[in-house]
Amino acid sequence: MGLLAPAPPAAAQEAPRRPVNTYSIVAVDSVTDQIGAAVQSHWFSVGSIVTWAEPGVGAVATQSFVDPSYGPRGLYLMRSGVPAPAALAALLRTDPDSQVRQVAMIDAQGLVAAHTGARNIPAAGQHLGRRYSVQANLMRNDRVWPAMSRAFETTRGDLAMRMLAALDAAQAAGGDIRGRQSAALVVVSGDRSAKPWEKIFDLRVEDHPDPLGELRRLVTVARAYRAATDGDNYVTAGKIDSALIAYRRASEFLPDSATNGELAYWVGVTLADQGRVDESIAWFRRSFTVDRSWVELLWRLPGVGLLKADSTTLARIVREAGR
Repeated sequence: MGLLAPAPPAAAQEAPRRPVNTYSIVAVDSVTDQIGAAVQSHWFSVGSIVTWAEPGVGAVATQSFVDPSYGPRGLYLMRSGVPAPAALAALLRTDPDSQVRQVAMIDAQGLVAAHTGARNIPAAGQHLGRRYSVQANLMRNDRVWPAMSRAFETTRGDLAMRMLAALDAAQAAGGDIRGRQSAALVVVSGDRSAKPWEKIFDLRVEDHPDPLGELRRLVTVARAYRAATDGDNYVTAGKIDSALIAYRRASEFLPDSATNGELAYWVGVTLADQGRVDESIAWFRRSFTVDRSWVELLWRLPGVGLLKADSTTLARIVREAGR
């Protein structure tokens, strides 16, 4: 097998007339082996073309005068066993416009490579660290990527938190000379057996005056719903106490108004379904206060097997939780 991934159609290889990206990071977490990429740009929907990641394979950030095919082709090569440095080198050799590209790749083993072509608009540069790379172009100054590196290395937390810190540091150091518009973050498992479409985080801010602030908010929302999904899985497995712990953790991430009462509601449903109606009342009250539509939904659940409760019990819940 050669080192070349299937080539995209000729039209896909043409260099765009405008630079799409500003700054990004690709990384592998040394504790969890999670793999990720994150980006911020003064360009609409930057995450749709710049950031790529696949569980147990690696991540790619392709930017500047962007050729999106570096994403799927780079993942193809790494999936085939080609280390990230060799994968990137192979793609650059076949790209006649490589000097306007800025690309970083990291594989599941943490091997990392990056390229900043000579025709990137300054300030442009990159820094490769242990199991990560930061890169930027069209910056206000050349302090941006060193600031990203320091933030990533010194921030505590999971991979998403550390990558967000790197993006925030880039903005604080001066950021894109054009301003800001969109951002994205993707994190996948380091486990090769995970399905390609399974993502720990896959979030995009397409157009926003504060894309990094909005991206950070979405990460918090995603953490809440991920915990809620854990709760659902525990219910399916019959582990009710574990489910309730997960549901409560989910509800702690966000105020009820942020989810329209949804997370609190399903804690109440789980408790009532287990006959723990007294405990459920406070949770139902939180959701009913936000939106009375949850009351209407309650009456529909027994008919589809999602709540073991008779009409008397339902009426009691509605009466007491509605106070």
